Amino acid sequence: MAAAVLEEGRQFGVGDFVLLDRVDLECFMSNLKLRYEKGKIYTYIGDVVVSVNPYRNLDIYGKDYIDAYKGREIYERPPHIFALADGAYRAMKRRSQDTCIVISGESGAGKTEASKIIMKYMAAVTNVGGQQEIERIKNILLQSNCILESFGNAKTNRNDNSSRFGKYMDINFDFKGDPIGGHINNYLLEKSRVVHQQPGERNFHSFYQLLVGASDGQLSQYKLQKDTKSYQYLNQKGDTEIHSYRTTWALDDNHNSKSSGGSANDKTDFKSVTDAFKNIGLEKHVDTVWKILAAILHLGNLDFVTEKDDAKVKDRRLLETISSLLSVDCKEAEKTLCSRVVAARGEVVEKGHTLEQALYGRDAFAKAIYERLFSWIIGCINEIIALKKDNRSGKTTIIGVLDIYGFELFDNNSFEQFCINYCNEKLQQLFIELVLKQEQEEYTREGITWTKIDYFNNKIICDLVEEQHKGVFAILDEACLNVGKVTDQMFLDAMSDKLSQHKHYSSRKLNPSDKTLEFGRDFVVVHYAGTVKYSVIGFIDKNRDTLFQDFKRLLFNSSNDAIQRMWPEGAKSVESVTKRPLTAGTNFKNSMIALVGTLASKEPFYVRCIKPNETKSSSQFDYERCKHQVMYLGLLENVRVRRAGFAFRMPYKRFINRYKLISKTTFPKFRGGSDQDGTRTLVREEGFEKDVEYGKTKIFIRSPQTLFSFEKKREQYLPGICDIIQRGWRRYKLRCYLWKLRENAQGRNGYGQKLVWPTPPPVLASAVTLLKKIHKRWSAHMMLKTITSDDRPAFELKVFAAEVLRSKRRDWGAKRKWERNYLLNPQENRCASDADQAINAMKATDQFNQVLFASFVKKTNRFAKCADRAICITDKFIYKLDPKKKFKPMTKGIPFEEVTGASIGVGPDQLVIIHLQNGNDLVVSLVSIGKQELVGEAVGALNKLYNKYFKKSIDVRIGPKHQCMLGKNQRQILVESGQGSSDTFVKRGNDIALIWPSNR
Repeated sequence: MAAAVLEEGRQFGVGDFVLLDRVDLECFMSNLKLRYEKGKIYTYIGDVVVSVNPYRNLDIYGKDYIDAYKGREIYERPPHIFALADGAYRAMKRRSQDTCIVISGESGAGKTEASKIIMKYMAAVTNVGGQQEIERIKNILLQSNCILESFGNAKTNRNDNSSRFGKYMDINFDFKGDPIGGHINNYLLEKSRVVHQQPGERNFHSFYQLLVGASDGQLSQYKLQKDTKSYQYLNQKGDTEIHSYRTTWALDDNHNSKSSGGSANDKTDFKSVTDAFKNIGLEKHVDTVWKILAAILHLGNLDFVTEKDDAKVKDRRLLETISSLLSVDCKEAEKTLCSRVVAARGEVVEKGHTLEQALYGRDAFAKAIYERLFSWIIGCINEIIALKKDNRSGKTTIIGVLDIYGFELFDNNSFEQFCINYCNEKLQQLFIELVLKQEQEEYTREGITWTKIDYFNNKIICDLVEEQHKGVFAILDEACLNVGKVTDQMFLDAMSDKLSQHKHYSSRKLNPSDKTLEFGRDFVVVHYAGTVKYSVIGFIDKNRDTLFQDFKRLLFNSSNDAIQRMWPEGAKSVESVTKRPLTAGTNFKNSMIALVGTLASKEPFYVRCIKPNETKSSSQFDYERCKHQVMYLGLLENVRVRRAGFAFRMPYKRFINRYKLISKTTFPKFRGGSDQDGTRTLVREEGFEKDVEYGKTKIFIRSPQTLFSFEKKREQYLPGICDIIQRGWRRYKLRCYLWKLRENAQGRNGYGQKLVWPTPPPVLASAVTLLKKIHKRWSAHMMLKTITSDDRPAFELKVFAAEVLRSKRRDWGAKRKWERNYLLNPQENRCASDADQAINAMKATDQFNQVLFASFVKKTNRFAKCADRAICITDKFIYKLDPKKKFKPMTKGIPFEEVTGASIGVGPDQLVIIHLQNGNDLVVSLVSIGKQELVGEAVGALNKLYNKYFKKSIDVRIGPKHQCMLGKNQRQILVESGQGSSDTFVKRGNDIALIWPSNR
């Protein structure tokens, strides 16, 4: 991609709000609106990314953009979420420091899609080595998003793909920066949506995907039909249509932008979810998952009738279907739905349900089943991606990604909205403490002069909710613990009594003139994001989260192992006394406190998402709506703090250690004073004294460009420093290796032929390979020094013979002295002088240089006729000689270029077959009066010449029988043991046999 495409001009506004000419709300909003209308959805506040949901496709997430932002500082490219993702990744990798990315904003602002884009970017820039295990972890992390969206997201009136649970994902990285594990935490699944939805909304996506995407065979197996209006849990004056529910942008697996609206639908998403289950290794559980969803849908249609004041199941056949899907006994299921078992004073009593109690139990059962299924799916994913205990990557670092529900304000706000908005209060408090409050406090602590910025600290609202004995959760728990009939109205009265003086709480009892509130039902909390009216109806019931133990025992006794594992507490007997479980509100409060603690322990990076309008329009910018979000997100205060302060700060010790290599004065060690003195020296040499302030322990840099200048110069010097370190390390490792090698070599003879080479470290593998070659050359040189010049030709043949015969033929004459030309040996040939004259005559005629091998042979032809002959192998030709005619050549010499290979026997026989191109191979048995082994010598000569002519070793086949060509006909040569004093060739049907004396 051309650099110009990435650059921004002034016509797009200011890419960083810190650089605004005037810092006020009007300028902020004008710049935000201008950029949105120009298609620029990202803007910085220092290193915070402000993201506006575009509600349309933008071609800014492809590979070209990934490459453009990879390894770049945040201000080197125009604002983009890739820059923040890369900043978090590099901070983790460079400083071995845990980081986290906190994505916040109200429902529909694009948080979920932002988290997916960040995950895709991490996947694209890691595992450059292509390691299989790392790729597996990456794929599971990406595929899990599809599953969690299906089971945890739903269409609301404000967002077609709203996260109805909170998700925090930790990704573990090794020292190379590659993902090697992870863990997902989920928070407060809105399980009440399973049984009830507000008008215009839908249940969780998974139900619709099952009904539309499953095959007719599957639906028949689950006793389902495609019509969503047939199911009570999907037909509550909400949206029952099957349609495409996602309307925001996304990325495909190749990091290219794709439309999530108008293309994705429940049917195709069913296949995507099923494939995701298979791809992450949960294929065997897919059927169980869909069966559980089917059981929940059927459960919603289960009605009861009253018989003698007790509830009874109306449709027995429907109950049998539910029992079959859950793999439980039908009679036990009916008993559990219509009654409960109570243990009191050592007695077990079965108490029947009223109609109202049975309906309540049915809905509670459905909600609990779905919640357990969701938690079980996440647990399975965590087991698959968990960091291995035998991990050898050393210390791991973490990047956490938080994608959690945004601030919610509906027409009817209940317990779930209260918890969700409390969560957003905690995250806002964290943002205030880490970005605003800490910023000011650090300047004061370091003695840096700057202008103080006033900001709203929402700790007072967090205390309103979570304070011990006084907060809303504490009052709610107290109401739930009271004996007797405690109503939601009684809880509301208790809150109004205890919180009457709190300026962020109100009710009709405290403010009778506020007719927007209903007596005994409504209360108001003034959140940092705005005032929210809550209906107290259902608070106590949802906080208690009551599910009778009978239901837990029923599913624990399921014959389906997966379902059984979802309900471990069902193993407890009826008589066992259990500790009162924590309430839903307390559990959620504790999990939020723990989450904030986890985030606070990491270096945070923020994405602040803004929803531009309520109509999901790609062109409308609702000024007042956006201004409200800017105000409650504290973005203007963030700009003011950044504007009044400094873009970067670092302790002197870390600064000098990081940048000392750019100056000869400070590298390798600054000896002119303290770390602060060294820092001042570096800044002075680079000419940036006017852009920094010196605190008590840290240096503060105003503009990012100054920091980038230091970083750029450091990167220029770093390769040279790395080379020095690597050379020193390799030198040290090589010395250690050589010391070990010398220890192994002490006391050994034979020029190190049996030397044991220690396994080298990977960094020295290539060097040790070269060292072994040098050692072999030296060892060979030392051995050759002991061999006289007369013996060297024969020794050379032994080397060539060993190359093709070692470990293949038991004896090939390696231990005896080789003479090469046995026709000139008087002990082997009484007519040696005739042979000498014949060979000299051939040499004069054919101009060859030397004889490599010559001896008497027994030769056979295609008729199996055996004749006494001699063979002479020279550097150009192979000759057949007739001893009876004074070794006269029988034919012209065979050019060695015609040789294609050789075959020999496996035993003591002297069979040698020289395969030729002309279809008439030379088949002989070597003859030695002294009964010496000559095969190895002949093969050595052939291999030497073959290497000379063809630059490779000759193909030698070894065995008791061989195929050859005689007279252009294929024949088989056998080796047999027989009587007699000499070897001979005989006919065996269509074969020819070499009869080798058994006494030799």
